[in-house]
Amino acid sequence: MSAGSDTLVLRPARPADLGALVRLAESAGTGLTTLPASREALAARIDRSAAAFAAADIAEPGPESYLLVAEDTADGAVVGTTGLFAAVGLENGFFNYRIVRLTKTSRELGVRLDTRLLTLVNDFTGATEVGTLFLAPGHRRGGNGQLLARSRYLMLAEFPDRFAATVLAEIRGWLRDDHASPFWDAIGRHFFRMPFPEADLLSGLGHARFIADLMPRYPIYIDLLPPEAQAVIGKPHDRAQPALALLLREGFRFNQTIDIFDGGPVVEARRDDIRTVRDSAAVTVDRIAPAADGPPTHIACTTRLGDLRVARVRARRDGGGVIIDAAAARRLGAVPGDRLRLAPLDGGPP
Repeated sequence: MSAGSDTLVLRPARPADLGALVRLAESAGTGLTTLPASREALAARIDRSAAAFAAADIAEPGPESYLLVAEDTADGAVVGTTGLFAAVGLENGFFNYRIVRLTKTSRELGVRLDTRLLTLVNDFTGATEVGTLFLAPGHRRGGNGQLLARSRYLMLAEFPDRFAATVLAEIRGWLRDDHASPFWDAIGRHFFRMPFPEADLLSGLGHARFIADLMPRYPIYIDLLPPEAQAVIGKPHDRAQPALALLLREGFRFNQTIDIFDGGPVVEARRDDIRTVRDSAAVTVDRIAPAADGPPTHIACTTRLGDLRVARVRARRDGGGVIIDAAAARRLGAVPGDRLRLAPLDGGPP
């Protein structure tokens, strides 16, 4: 079955997926902080995610993280992953640089000076983060990236009490071909005394306290940085451009906040204003169509958190319910009478 075929399903990660997740992390390279190439760290994240999916008594966002994998049902291979962190930085803070403008005027000289500074902030502490979006190269087609990205927003819509009102995403910053970061070389290495990949890995392993301990507290004048570092402030990694495009399409916006390690952009949105959240609707499966022609029309997720499934479906309204195609019903494990949350693929009613 080709990579663009409609065979993917998103489901919660489980221990048997560990080997595949390690391979995905290794192929992702440097800079994808939330997907560290560490077997121990990924095993811990799977366990933490399983506990969050199993918890029935969560009424407000906390330290939970939810990790999904994309399984190709044609052969059972795990070919991608994505996830959510319900409330970031509750223990050690969640630090970023905010770009601020400072204007000074000398009436005596008739000079006005506009300059930019980087100020350390933790404005996003307690917000929900969507991240860990990675798809194996052979499957980056046929709308698969959109399926991974939007699966998270269907979770936000279906289980809003588990997530914060503000949602953010950190985009990988621009790196040179040797995986070095001009932004890190200009700032971070002077305070952390370690190469960028090592600091990035430590952060991905959950050792975030060192950031609060060592980062400079005073504003940094951007004009004093090397030109190469200035040029990459807020610039995404080449591989992150498609992910950023999907976020912007959903209504996320760059509000002058960047990652403190690589200078990549941080984008944010109000949860209920995210396009997929806003345009989704809860429906009941009325019938399963034995056969259906044409491309998928919707993304659907099941509403039992512990057994969550997300897939593309062919769906059409039928009175108060909905008819979905048989192949999608098998991927979702859906039967007549089940409740689903639907979001249109390309506009139109949910």
